[in-house]
Amino acid sequence: MNARIQLDRANTDVVLIVDDVPDNLSVLHDALDESGYTVLVATGGEAALQRAMQALPDIVLLDAMMPGMDGFEVAKRLKACPQTAHIPIIFMTGLTETEHLVAALEAGGVDYVTKPIKPKEVLARMGVHMQGARQARQTRNALDAFGYASITVRASDGKLMWQTPLARELLMAYYGTSMGFAPQPVIDWLRRHLKEAEQQIEPPRLTAELGARRLTFRLHQQIGKDDEGGDWLIVMREVSDSAVVEAMSLSFKLTAREAEVLYWVVKGKINRDIADILGSSPATVKKHLERVFAKLGVETRTAAAGMAMTRIRQLHPQFEG
Repeated sequence: MNARIQLDRANTDVVLIVDDVPDNLSVLHDALDESGYTVLVATGGEAALQRAMQALPDIVLLDAMMPGMDGFEVAKRLKACPQTAHIPIIFMTGLTETEHLVAALEAGGVDYVTKPIKPKEVLARMGVHMQGARQARQTRNALDAFGYASITVRASDGKLMWQTPLARELLMAYYGTSMGFAPQPVIDWLRRHLKEAEQQIEPPRLTAELGARRLTFRLHQQIGKDDEGGDWLIVMREVSDSAVVEAMSLSFKLTAREAEVLYWVVKGKINRDIADILGSSPATVKKHLERVFAKLGVETRTAAAGMAMTRIRQLHPQFEG
């Protein structure tokens, strides 16, 4: 990635200019650079897509008519990719016929400027759209920094409109996917609770489990409306109970695997389920559990779970059994 972007990102906005005419690039580059923007350029569609994926600019100034891949196709591809779908696109076009302007908007553009380009007009148009983009970026970065990942999902088809880096990692870990569309359980949960959410009633949270890790999904707010449910901001939060497992191991002098078995007993799982979770057999789980009973001085699952829960609540009051 461009080193300058890494250095300047916190203090300046990054603009990608896409135009196959060097004179146009030069005029815009100088004007934007003087205005404090970090400027990237591309002279063709493929290069533009590559730059956008690498740098994730805050806004794209896109020439509509270019040889090879034109601007309309570039915009469609940017909007089809979850990593770049949120980036506002302003088209630059010498075509003022209505059908071309409509095509620009349908391809994903938020605005357009006509050629010959007037830098002051471009800066003014950018200012309008940059405020929203800047706020969205700051929100996403803040959420990630505090461990709250976020995604925006289109209710009609489950498409991921954008996602934070942390969200991408979590979706990959829990569902084996982070591209294109939200996981089906998330889509089903969203659609099931749309009416409540539209009435500003917070619906029950969705939870996914991965060993001693839990990922919760909270429907935060609607950020785009249409007849089919609109776009929804969903905030994700991961909680790990690995510290709880370790505490049980130390408190009761259990091995790591015995502590894991006891953890899942506390969570109400039967031996067969625990075996599936830990990748062992029910017979092996039974042997571990017998040793747990002996070390705790109890004879039943209920007694072991009760004793463990009492100790956990003392050490980790926030634990959810």
